[in-house]
Amino acid sequence: MNVRVADASTADARSHGWLSRENTVAKPGFNRWLVPPAALAIHLCIGMSYGLSVFWLPLSRALSVGQPAPATCPDMSVATALFTTTCDWRVSDLVTVFSIGIVMLGLAAAVFGGWLERAGPRKAGLAATLCWGGGFLIGALGVYVHQLWLIWLGMGVIGGIGLGLGYISPVSTLVKWFPDRRGMATGMAIMGFGGGAMIGSPLANILINTFKTPNSAGVWQTLAVMGGLYLVAMTCGAFGYRVPPAGWQPEGWTAPASKSAMITAGHVHLDNAHKTPQFWLLWAALALNVSAGIGVLALASPMLQEIFGGGLIGQPGLGFAQLDAGQKAQVAAVAAGFVGLLSLFNILGRFFWASMSDKIGRKVTYATFFALGCLLYAAAPWAAGIGSKALFVLFFCVILSMYGGGFSTIPAYLADVFGTQFVGAIHGRLLTAWSTAGVVGPFVVTAIRQAQVDAGIQGAELYTRTMYILAAFLAAGFVANLLVRPLAAHWFMSDAEVAAAEAKGSAASAPLRSGSHGIGRGGLSPLAGLAWLAVGIPILWGIWTTLSKTLILFS
Repeated sequence: MNVRVADASTADARSHGWLSRENTVAKPGFNRWLVPPAALAIHLCIGMSYGLSVFWLPLSRALSVGQPAPATCPDMSVATALFTTTCDWRVSDLVTVFSIGIVMLGLAAAVFGGWLERAGPRKAGLAATLCWGGGFLIGALGVYVHQLWLIWLGMGVIGGIGLGLGYISPVSTLVKWFPDRRGMATGMAIMGFGGGAMIGSPLANILINTFKTPNSAGVWQTLAVMGGLYLVAMTCGAFGYRVPPAGWQPEGWTAPASKSAMITAGHVHLDNAHKTPQFWLLWAALALNVSAGIGVLALASPMLQEIFGGGLIGQPGLGFAQLDAGQKAQVAAVAAGFVGLLSLFNILGRFFWASMSDKIGRKVTYATFFALGCLLYAAAPWAAGIGSKALFVLFFCVILSMYGGGFSTIPAYLADVFGTQFVGAIHGRLLTAWSTAGVVGPFVVTAIRQAQVDAGIQGAELYTRTMYILAAFLAAGFVANLLVRPLAAHWFMSDAEVAAAEAKGSAASAPLRSGSHGIGRGGLSPLAGLAWLAVGIPILWGIWTTLSKTLILFS
């Protein structure tokens, strides 16, 4: 009987396209620990969205390289900047690429989430590969012909679609492969998104320095090479995806009786999830957590410099405005170390807090983010006032770890509340909160800072009001999280509806009850070990590079 089922399954799979979800259903003997490296391969690539700023300064001088006079046109409009071939671009026009990408991430994740559940992670991963890698290649063309609109289109719009598809592609798959460790599994993958810039930024610097000449900034060549690398790496990741057969469970594991009413055994249909107040409460919680964290990331370097000034280089009596050009360069180098340290805690927090949520629960984890974060933001002006650089840095390292932890914990939180059947698509729709926060957070922080500057405020007091307002953001998030309750029974699909959804999503096959072991049952296979090495070596290189730069902060 089992043979006939397996033969039928194989025949059914062959009748579908090689990119179909049916052809990604794992066969007996597959090691589930091959899936996280595949997800990391994609997330480490698209995570370079956080590191795109490495290109802006070289691009802002692209036409001036090797010329006797700078090609600046300070009064040009944005419309002129999009099509000019004779004026250097302004940094503000280039930074728009990041904003477009984050907005497109949320929109693409929301629009294509349902398609991803039907098409499967492999097809979605390849679509993300073409958009993200292809976006870099289009951006390279835009730099080569000096057309800003091509950069906005390639790295902003098309690349942003790749961001959205790549970000959500592994979520549902990992949750189903690791029902025993939901938080840890999603934390491993989403950690990669935070680490993408840690690898990509120093790599881009190396390539730019390799390709630049007396007459070229070396950026278009760098974008072309990185686009090609991303196409290869993400393709490998997409083909590494497998989905478990319907009814699969880890060997020797059975779902324990839930210790929390927040963890459901049912499944909510994608079409109904956004109709529940729980969805919008979680949307608000994510948006408020991200708004506070991303606002700090946007101003981390100038914040440290303006608050501590000469204190960063052993001259505590000098404010930032009193420093000469050489001292400002030294202070900027120290602040760069601060930014690197924040990025590292952002990455580590994604894994730590998501794994911790498996033990203490998702709601308690988010409550910790908001309560502790609120206290730390409120205490930051005190640390600045007493001139304690160590406490100030410590406070913001913890804050940024919880910022990253919010991203990695939310998929498991959604799976707890809405079930796993459509969690990838529901997560995609929830990511519109990120798009909103990506605009709101930096805008609020920069607007408050400018108002303080216009009022003549300097030094430690310059960011005091900002910290208190961000603390208020987190206080509001605490209330939203507190109001999340288990869903009423009428929101859940019937057993027949779940079975019908699973039948559409995978080939008919017997549950794969053995052969997919975890570290505690047989260890990693040689193939899984190689897959982890392939993603682990770049991660370790990125960590080492980041740590070497942050040492200057404490020297």
